[in-house]
Amino acid sequence: MAIKSYEMLAEQYLLSDPFVPYTSMLLGICACKLVYHVNHLLSAAYFKGYSGLSRMKRIEWNNRAISTLHAIFITAMSLYLVFWSNLYSDYSDNQLKPFVTLQSSPLSTFVLGVSVGYFLSDLGMIFWFYPALGGLEYVIHHLLSIASVAYAMLTGEGQLYTYMVLISETTTPGINLRWYLDTAGMKRTKTYMINGVVIFIAWLVARILLFMFLFYHLYLHYEQVKQMHAVGQFLAFGVPPILAVMNLMWFGKILKGLKKTLAKRQ
Repeated sequence: MAIKSYEMLAEQYLLSDPFVPYTSMLLGICACKLVYHVNHLLSAAYFKGYSGLSRMKRIEWNNRAISTLHAIFITAMSLYLVFWSNLYSDYSDNQLKPFVTLQSSPLSTFVLGVSVGYFLSDLGMIFWFYPALGGLEYVIHHLLSIASVAYAMLTGEGQLYTYMVLISETTTPGINLRWYLDTAGMKRTKTYMINGVVIFIAWLVARILLFMFLFYHLYLHYEQVKQMHAVGQFLAFGVPPILAVMNLMWFGKILKGLKKTLAKRQ
């Protein structure tokens, strides 16, 4: 009986439509806090070099564990919702949907809320330790992400494009692994070189080619995007191009670093 009572409480309040954005954001923030401390305990117990790192290095070590788990979670959910679920499809039961740009569900809203909680937590740490965990480009990236994801979460507008952009988080685990390898003194290993190649390919697919598909989809559904609120239109047409430019700049740095790594191997 007690278990059923808790399930009813969760369905009626915590997971009911009006509360989903707020409970999911709170869950995201709490999850970040939990992962940070669990990773600290596990690293101290099983990684010999962890205790020898500086205080700032240990903070970044644990912070990157949070971003890695968030990236895995949000990439998996984004791929499912965009490509495998029927939520954002133009057709449902062989009938044309009126506005794919206005489609949402409790699940899609919940996932966005968790992501907002993560971005808020990470931005707070960036500000607190600025600029050790990231400079101005990271602040701009997170502010744009929070604005776009929070808007899609609260209004249900443009969630499809929000998830398309969030798929680009698939590159984060590789980036973090590269930092871990460097910190662990494995910069000259074959693993480090393979990691660089994987990052290059993943970045090309998830942050360059995917954005081209996003812009093409925006073009095809221009009339539907115009039905969104003015703020939604601004975010849909404004944020992706800014992120695309930032992605191209970072891609140039990745390509330069990969060339340097391959040249050293030769």
